[in-house]
Amino acid sequence: MGSFYITTAIDYVNGSPHLGHAYEKVLTDVIARFRRQLGDRVHFLTGVDEHGQKVQASARQRGIPPQQFADEVSAEFRALLPKLSISNDDFIRTTEERHKKVVRQVLQQLFDKGEIYKAEYQGFYSTRQEQFLQEKDRNPDGTWPEIFGEVTEITESNYFFKLRQYQEWLVGFLAAHEDFIFPRYRQKQVLEFLKEPLNDLCISRPRERLEWGIPLPFDEAYVTYVWFDALLNYYSAVADQPGVWPAAWHVIGKDILVPPHAVYWPIMLHAAGLPLPGGIIAHGWWMQSGSKMSKSTGNALNPLDLVAEFGADAFRYFLIREMNVGQDSDFTREQFLVRYNSELANNLGNLVNRTLNMTTRFAAGVVPAAGPAEDLERALQDLWTKTRDEFIPLCEGFQFHTALERAMFFLTETNAYIEKRAPWKLGKSAAPSDQALLRTALATMAEALRLAVALIQHVTPGTTEKINAVLGYTPGPVWREELVWGTKLTGATVAPALVLFPRPAPPAGEKKG
Repeated sequence: MGSFYITTAIDYVNGSPHLGHAYEKVLTDVIARFRRQLGDRVHFLTGVDEHGQKVQASARQRGIPPQQFADEVSAEFRALLPKLSISNDDFIRTTEERHKKVVRQVLQQLFDKGEIYKAEYQGFYSTRQEQFLQEKDRNPDGTWPEIFGEVTEITESNYFFKLRQYQEWLVGFLAAHEDFIFPRYRQKQVLEFLKEPLNDLCISRPRERLEWGIPLPFDEAYVTYVWFDALLNYYSAVADQPGVWPAAWHVIGKDILVPPHAVYWPIMLHAAGLPLPGGIIAHGWWMQSGSKMSKSTGNALNPLDLVAEFGADAFRYFLIREMNVGQDSDFTREQFLVRYNSELANNLGNLVNRTLNMTTRFAAGVVPAAGPAEDLERALQDLWTKTRDEFIPLCEGFQFHTALERAMFFLTETNAYIEKRAPWKLGKSAAPSDQALLRTALATMAEALRLAVALIQHVTPGTTEKINAVLGYTPGPVWREELVWGTKLTGATVAPALVLFPRPAPPAGEKKG
C-alpha cells in the first residue's frame, strides 16, 4: 500500500463558494476515492486561506473583526464538503496555530540563511490582487488590466525573498520533470514565463497598512504576504505527521498556476530544504456562454442549488463527465439536464428498474444462477473486460470524462442486450430451454449492473451504495476483485424497486410532455 497525499488549493474567504470551488473539491475527491480503491493509503487535505488585505477590508466594511468574518465564510466552505460527498481527511485554516507556527519557522530559517533581506520598494501596488506590479503588467496602451482593480504608487520598506537566484534551478527542475504539471502544455507556459528574469519576492506588508496576517518572527512590525503564508499550508497541515509529505498531487485552478504555485511555491520549498510534490494538476474554468463564471460578473452558479434539486451524485457525475481535466468547459442547466436524463435516468436508472422489476416478477426477487452463456451473453462479457481494462488506465491518467463515457457505453449495451434477449417473452414460455435462458438473462442483467456501479463508485458513491443495497450485495474489501464477472449475486434477494434519478419538475407554466 503506497502513501498518497493529495491537496486542493485553499479557498480565499473573501466570498461564498461557487461552482469553481465545488468542481475542484469534487475532482480531487474523485482522485482520492479512486486511489483508495486501488489500495493506497490516502490523505486528502482541503481548507481556507484567511489572511490578507481583502479579508481585512471586507471585515471593516461589515464593522466586525477579521477573525469573525473569516469564521463565518470558512463555515460556508466547510459546510459545502459533506453536501458534495467530499471525503477529505483534514481541513486547514491559515489562522490555526499549527499553520502559523510552521510559517514562522520557515521564515526564520530562510532569514537565518540569508535568503530574506530588507529593502525599500517604490512602485505600483494592486490592492485587489495584493501584489506589487511591474511595467510589463500594463496593457499596451499604458493602462492597468481590470483584474488589478485600483493601482496606486507607493514607497515603503519591506522584506524580500531571494526568488531570482533560484530561477535557473527551477528551469532545470522542470526540464528534468516533464510531467510535473498536468496537462503538459501548461508546463510549457511556465517555462515561457521563466524566460523573463524573475524579481525577488516581497514577502511582507507593514502592520500599519495591514494588521491581518502572520507577524514576521524576526520583525513584528510586519506581517507575512498572504501568498507566502498560504502556499505553506500544504506542508504545515502534515508537518508533524511522518511519511505524509510530499504530496503526490496538488489540484488547483489554472489561474493560480503562474506564478504562485508553479514558481513561488517550488522555490520556497526548495530553499527551505523540503521535497517538492509529485506534481500539480491545473484544471480549467467553467464557462457560461463563452465567458468565465465568476462572482464579479454575477454569473456564478450556486452549486448547492443543483445539489438540492438533483442530489450530490448527479452533480458530481456531470462535473466529471463534462470537463476534460485541464480544459475549460461550458456549464448550462440545459446541458446538465441532457446528461442527467439520457445517461443517469434513461441508462443507469432504467437498468436498475428493469433488473429489480424482472427479478421480482420472474424469479420471486432472488437472483438466479446463470446457465451456460450464449453468444449474446459472451459478447456482453467480452465488452465488460474491454471496458474495465480501458477504464482503470484512463482514471490513472485523469481522463475521467473518457472513462465515464466507456462505462456509459457498457450500460447502453447492457440495456440493448435486454431488448435482444427479451426476458418478458421468455417468461411467458413454459419450455425448459426458455426458462433456463430466462434465468441466465436475469443473472446477466444483475451482474452487469453490479459491475458497472462498482466501476463508477468513486464518482457516484451514494448511488453505488444504494444500488448494492437493493441488489442485496455487500462488496468485498478489494476493489479490483469486485470487477471480475462472476456469480457474486447468485441467491441474493433484491428489492422490488428503487427510484434513483427522478424526472425534474418542468419549469412553472410549462406542461409535462
